[in-house]
Amino acid sequence: MTTTPLNVALAMGPGVVSRVFPRRRLETMPSGLRLLSPEPMEDFTSPRSLELLAEADILITGWNCPRLDAAALAAAPRLTHVLHAGGTVKHHVGDECWDRGIEISTAADANSIPVAEYTVAMIILANKRVLQIARKLHTEKTGIEPDRVFQDMGNFGKRVGIIGASRIGRHVIRLLKSYDVQVVVADPFLDDAGAAALGVERISLEELVATSDVVSLHAPSLPSTRNLIHQGLVASFKPGTTFINTARGELVDQDALLRRVEEGDLYTVLDVTTPWVLPADSGFYTHPNVLLTPHLAGSLGVELERMAVSTIEEARRISQGQPLLHRLHQRDLAFTA
Repeated sequence: MTTTPLNVALAMGPGVVSRVFPRRRLETMPSGLRLLSPEPMEDFTSPRSLELLAEADILITGWNCPRLDAAALAAAPRLTHVLHAGGTVKHHVGDECWDRGIEISTAADANSIPVAEYTVAMIILANKRVLQIARKLHTEKTGIEPDRVFQDMGNFGKRVGIIGASRIGRHVIRLLKSYDVQVVVADPFLDDAGAAALGVERISLEELVATSDVVSLHAPSLPSTRNLIHQGLVASFKPGTTFINTARGELVDQDALLRRVEEGDLYTVLDVTTPWVLPADSGFYTHPNVLLTPHLAGSLGVELERMAVSTIEEARRISQGQPLLHRLHQRDLAFTA
């Protein structure tokens, strides 16, 4: 018995398909799926787009996808699923999609893996004091006995504080299980049973900041999390702590953070800032206790393909009548980025 393949259409900004989906991924679409066109829709109003929407059962979206408003959905009577090959869908999926019962999936979990890998690498390097010792070696250009400079260097027994048991936070916790570190978590939505399931200790944000050797921020950017790491918390970091931010810059009082860094007893690794590109005269560029990276923790290069694999796997599951692995519900939007 043969079944009619489900039609798949693409909608995303120019250049996104070639970055996220290597040609072989699109050319070897699983059985039960038919790609209507390898060229994505960049709008939902052109004659070509309207033709594709009319046939589409599944819409794969990406960065800079146009908004799926009522008019676009009216042109897509067969559409049952939107699969986003990225993180947030807040920019292009509105109430109209949920009201119609369209199922939404994202590749946010796939995108969180390289962020977690970056974070764990920085945690291990921070506790080993690699960045500080390397900078000292480059500056002094002479022999250095590392443990005379940093007698507390190393990871054994160190306390790592995770702010936010988010997707990324949970991947960080998972990856840290192979290290002899103590992991504590602060998250208002994590209860003791959930913490026990993760194998971590749940403590208050205030205690975490004041007692951890490394503090890593993994909370979503929401109105309730703006300035989460406020001046009071920044002041309570214990001397020698390393603060890592791969979440969003607006979660941190950056002025207070820089002032504390300039006191000389706090280190920070910032992959995100507000604004995205700091002014040229920002002290974060020049202070030796700061490592800045240009928002590179997330999926880039070959890591982008992981999101393609995740999205196409979701489409395959639909074609076989299986539930989505990464289905997003409307109620989740209040707690996710």
